Amino acid sequence: MHSRRDFLQKLTATAFTIPLVSTVVPEVFAERTNLYQNEKVLKVALMGLGSYANRVADAMRDCKRAKITGVISGTPSKIKDWQGRFNIPDKNCYNYENFDAIKDNPDIDAVYIITPNALHHPQALRVAAAGKHVICEKPMSINAQEGREMIEVCKKAGVHLLIGYRMHFEANTLEIVRMRREGELGTIRFFQGLSGFKIGDPTQWRLNRELAGGGAMMDIGIYAINGARYMVGEEPIWVTAQEVKTDPVKFREGVDETITFQLGFPSGAIASCLSTYNMNYLDKFYLNGDKGFAEMQPSTGYGPIRSWTHKGRLDLPHVTHQTTQMDEMAAIILDGKKAIIPVDGEEGWKDMVIIDAIFESIRTGKKEEITYV
Repeated sequence: MHSRRDFLQKLTATAFTIPLVSTVVPEVFAERTNLYQNEKVLKVALMGLGSYANRVADAMRDCKRAKITGVISGTPSKIKDWQGRFNIPDKNCYNYENFDAIKDNPDIDAVYIITPNALHHPQALRVAAAGKHVICEKPMSINAQEGREMIEVCKKAGVHLLIGYRMHFEANTLEIVRMRREGELGTIRFFQGLSGFKIGDPTQWRLNRELAGGGAMMDIGIYAINGARYMVGEEPIWVTAQEVKTDPVKFREGVDETITFQLGFPSGAIASCLSTYNMNYLDKFYLNGDKGFAEMQPSTGYGPIRSWTHKGRLDLPHVTHQTTQMDEMAAIILDGKKAIIPVDGEEGWKDMVIIDAIFESIRTGKKEEITYV
């Protein structure tokens, strides 16, 4: 079985190499040193112990500010295995029926929800009701309405809601965003985002509309949407979209196989993007301005990210994305740090607003305005 996780790992591991022209070390590396000055550690329970949770857990072994202290799973054998690997006591282990009891557990500050997409909304509401901070994998929900409710419930409960946008802390990404913000690329005119791979096992939950809320768009296409926003530095105001389906058996009604979509921004910049479960080797961002360009390929895989601009190669030092993400999120929750590229609930909600508009454009065959209300 081939999954997105396998694809991203293999793609980045076998990325082609171009001779290094120049290396720029962004300020983010200096800033990360400050994370370790405060010894307070975020105590995290992982909910859903699948392949990505294992990746997060392994990465967190190197965290300075975040530690796994609990687990939540519907599979007792997984819990037993994780207890042995991460020295988790029985009192910090829960299932999906009883995890509301974390309310009375001081060993858990936050819960990282890594379950199928359709479960994010109800589980986040329960975690917030228990008074714990919510870290939720993307997409945060299956539509914008659910995302908005998650934001409001967490706000009312006085807890943080953060979305697992690991690329928002990645060095190459941050350097290109810095260049764009400081005018080194000039006026931004165009963005291209290509996100896709050929999915395997047709029985997996990612091809189940009830659990996934869609198909490729919810899984891999959201990288192109989110990337368009932070690379261009604006929120899109219109979208046109087209769907192509070559295998209606594997990709049933409501499960998208391939979608191309175009975004328009207030400045006049445009984006052209592709989301697919039927083509391999698609992990590329390209940003064009009237003074320069930036390109990344791979752009969102697990690393190392390869990047270059009109000034030469970047290819900044690789740190495991989930390690950086969890340390930075700990600083956001514990210290009130502000992320350079936001990872809060509003950030996740805007992606859902755009996804809703993409699906609506496919339904109507028309250009759809995007409104963030």
